[in-house]
Amino acid sequence: MSWNEPGGGKKDPWSGKSANDDAPELDEAIRSLQKKLEQIFGGNNGGENGDGFSGNSLKGLGLLAVGVGIIWGLSGFYIVDEGNHGVETRFGKYIGTTQAGLNWHLPAPIEQVALVNVKQQRFIEVGYRSNGSGDLVNGGSVPKEALMLTKDENYVDVRLAVQYQVKDAKAFIFNVANPAATLKHVTESAQRGVVGSSTMDFILTEGRGEIVAEIKKEIQNVMDSYNSGIQVTSVNLQDAQPPEQVQNAFADAIKAREDEQRLINEAQAYANDVIPKARGAAARKMQEAEGYKEQVLAQAQGETSRFSQLLTEYTKAPDVTRKRLYIETMESVLGNTNNVIVDVKNGSNVMYLPLDKLMQNPQNAATAPVINAPHVSSATVEEPVISPNVPLTVPSITNNNSRGRQNDMRGR
Repeated sequence: MSWNEPGGGKKDPWSGKSANDDAPELDEAIRSLQKKLEQIFGGNNGGENGDGFSGNSLKGLGLLAVGVGIIWGLSGFYIVDEGNHGVETRFGKYIGTTQAGLNWHLPAPIEQVALVNVKQQRFIEVGYRSNGSGDLVNGGSVPKEALMLTKDENYVDVRLAVQYQVKDAKAFIFNVANPAATLKHVTESAQRGVVGSSTMDFILTEGRGEIVAEIKKEIQNVMDSYNSGIQVTSVNLQDAQPPEQVQNAFADAIKAREDEQRLINEAQAYANDVIPKARGAAARKMQEAEGYKEQVLAQAQGETSRFSQLLTEYTKAPDVTRKRLYIETMESVLGNTNNVIVDVKNGSNVMYLPLDKLMQNPQNAATAPVINAPHVSSATVEEPVISPNVPLTVPSITNNNSRGRQNDMRGR
């Protein structure tokens, strides 16, 4: 059955109604809304104007508009917490940055404000993932980010943690679409560049600090060139190790290197202990030798000088000099004996004083007897005949106790 019939209007094939049937329902809805507004703002049915609204209705609408305007204006107040900056925009265009405290801007949709925490320490992880408590997730390693090639064509697994904070809120919001993702890509690029120019041994051992400093410098330079408003505060090398397949071999190599260094240190310590002692002993020997040398030279020079002086005196007075030499020699030979022999002129006995006993008992020295020794033949010491052409001889001593001294004097 056709629904587009002349004079009947267009009918809906599903409901059976024509388009003209909706007009009374729309008028009824408008009238119902008008009555509700009149009830809210004190309107009545008798004083309608030409538009269907009373004077009280217009007054109520004005008050409603004023209230809405006041609420809209109050919505522009906002508070910026300590450590945050507020970035205000008007229809998306930057107009200023506000500091901590109470601030106001034209309410939305005219102006908007974005709060940025400039004191918060943010961080990104490159080469590994961890949860909030610091535990590694799924073993921690992300091979796509961690594995890279070194200068000596070895693979190394490097994991970095980068801490940063916002130094310019405006640049942080407007200049880079995704600052965290950009920083991560820049970190990976800088990391591969620095590691690729270093050897594996340098990365795994003494080069860690230098590598971290170089990576941080590269990251900051690139982010500054983007004017990203990001300040990199620290770069931490979480781990640097060879791939898992060869870790045991590298561990053995590192242990051998540590043993080598330990033995070198022990040898150096032993050398530091022995060498100074040897040098001290050598210096002491040298000083002793120098002292002995100086002593011998001084003694020889003194003897030579004394002999020269004696020769001069002997040349002047040979007899006197020879006699003096003889007396001095006898004094030196007989000076250490404890026996005293007294020659009595024209006597047949020799007096003997036991000085050794007197020295042992000095309190009895005053009462010590003098012993006559008749059995000892008289010992006479005759003065030699001094002649410059006759060698010096010592007269014989007949005392039996002085035979050893006599032989000594003959030898002299």
